[in-house]
Amino acid sequence: MEPRIRPLNDFPVRTPASYVVYWTQMNRRVDSNQALAYAADQANALRLPLLVYEGLTCTYMEANARMHTFILQGVAEQQKRVEALGAGYCFYLRKRKDDDNTVLYQLSADAALVVTDDYPTFIAARHNASVPARIGVAFHAVDASCVVPMNFFTKREWAAYTIRPKIQRVLRAHLKPVPRIELLNRWRLPRPRWHTSVTDSTVQSLTAACEIDQAVKPSLSFTGGRLAAEKHLHSFLQSRLRRYAGEKNSPGNHATSDLSPYLHFGQISALEVALAAEGYAEEHKLIVTEFLEELIVRRELAFNFVRYCDNYDSLDSLPEWVQITMRKHANDRREFLYAPEQFEWARTHDALWNACQKEMLLRGKIHGYYRMYWGKKIMEWSPSLEQAHQTMLHIHDRYALDGRDPNTYTSILWCFGLHDRPWGERPIFGTIRYMGFDGMKRKTDVPGYIREIEHMERTGTDPLRLS
Repeated sequence: MEPRIRPLNDFPVRTPASYVVYWTQMNRRVDSNQALAYAADQANALRLPLLVYEGLTCTYMEANARMHTFILQGVAEQQKRVEALGAGYCFYLRKRKDDDNTVLYQLSADAALVVTDDYPTFIAARHNASVPARIGVAFHAVDASCVVPMNFFTKREWAAYTIRPKIQRVLRAHLKPVPRIELLNRWRLPRPRWHTSVTDSTVQSLTAACEIDQAVKPSLSFTGGRLAAEKHLHSFLQSRLRRYAGEKNSPGNHATSDLSPYLHFGQISALEVALAAEGYAEEHKLIVTEFLEELIVRRELAFNFVRYCDNYDSLDSLPEWVQITMRKHANDRREFLYAPEQFEWARTHDALWNACQKEMLLRGKIHGYYRMYWGKKIMEWSPSLEQAHQTMLHIHDRYALDGRDPNTYTSILWCFGLHDRPWGERPIFGTIRYMGFDGMKRKTDVPGYIREIEHMERTGTDPLRLS
């Protein structure tokens, strides 16, 4: 099989069978989805229809109204596009912890095989470790998240400079559109009885009925779903791409794509974003090297890290030079000390840091450049680097629409020296890179950013919201 595909058990394809199942865990889209395309190919080869199963449980880590809303907002369009292919669609919303948790297994009892997403973190990684041995039928995972498949790399890469040339050598072979899906056998069976009907008007009530944390409210800035993802991509190409290279580190200029929530939940793919950016750049004579560096090289370095590092959510995964300098400065005096809940509710002495945290609370993400500052200050103001790390993870797990993602774990650990190099030695940080307020003030419009976040907090609206 090609590197994008991994059989996760030794069970054979079942014959006879009623259909092939594609269990969409992390790539909740029809377009540009290699996992769905592979499932369709298998269904055609077996002369069977295809059933797309999508679930949303109340038991995932930090399950809350923000995450549920974002996912549910995409269900109606997903169903429409799946059924337009001629496939069956079943969306199951597990509202309560005592609701049925065996739907996948019951659907699989009549399946020839089950295809799912190959994803190295969060709930999909746990499912892909526990389900294959219990499902009783062939179970294949397909990488539909990366442009160059994760399995193309056989070991952990140590920095962008080691993975970049390897990606560049094969990028053109992978930077091609996913072929159009054509199903030979349309779904004509009854809709599975577990299906939960979702419309735009029922998202709020369905979310409210779930046994989840209702205190984390939906994002003021981002609507979930494929249509919203397409709108953000179009806006980026039309008004931001030409400014990206020069202004991406200036949060107030809003030159980045804001696609990370949609990439995380698989409502758009890195492949189609890259192809769209290249096509637009060629037409308008733009250079997109820096954008593709972030979208492909840096993002896939993160996927490589979590795929080949068992303790990707621990400081133990950091290089030896970091371990040495952390031990050396473990007892350095801190000028300011804050408890985790003070960080969570943006109660520090630093107006810029507070604004960054409020952006997380309100929008569900922080601009990438300020997130580095945000993380460095948590390190500086926590009793230990271990507690700082746990605080960063907790905040992302609970509030970030692009949290629990390979990029999240890698970006947080970058603050501690991952994929970086030693710098000049100083208290607390040792030789880990430092970032200070003066640098932010010199390089970015700090007052403008603070005013923007204050406006959101005061009005409960984001004037930049696209959807």
